[in-house]
Amino acid sequence: PQPCRLCCAIFRSLKESDLANVATGRVTTKVDVYAFGVVLMELITGRKALDDTVPGERSHLVTWFRRVLINKEEDIPKAIDQTLDPDEETMLSIYKVAELAGHCTVREPYQRPDMGHAVNVLGPLVQLWKPTTQTDEGNYGVDNQMSLPEALQRWQAGTSTIFNDMSFSQTQTSSKSPSFAGNFDSPDCR
Repeated sequence: PQPCRLCCAIFRSLKESDLANVATGRVTTKVDVYAFGVVLMELITGRKALDDTVPGERSHLVTWFRRVLINKEEDIPKAIDQTLDPDEETMLSIYKVAELAGHCTVREPYQRPDMGHAVNVLGPLVQLWKPTTQTDEGNYGVDNQMSLPEALQRWQAGTSTIFNDMSFSQTQTSSKSPSFAGNFDSPDCR
């Protein structure tokens, strides 16, 4: 099996001190923050962290995206995944997420924010989010006029109708390997 391309891209762009910690098994939360920033960049652009089909520095998402952030008002609209088709309000959210992604992927680990900061940036955006269109097909009993936090609260309280007709039993999930964590000890993941 091929190694994880995202992991390879992240490892290539980490600072040497980060890599030394990874090699010794002392991975800090700052490495996680960096990886989270890479995932945010992938979500915004629709591109892979490492894309061999793109020439030059554009093949390395973090390097390319950090240059996009220099002139963000002009360049981010060109860089985003066009399938997003954002309206003005969504574009403002994308700018905030893009800025967070840039902070998460700075070269020096001590300059990266804590995940708590990421939560503080993304939390208000979740409060604003509602589906853009409501369709009768495929909504599975979900009220699309409800905000994401409201839907989560209803689900946690057990008042959501989304899972009423579905039963999840241990036998349905037991097809997974009994030692999922053990899979990470294989030579492919070292």
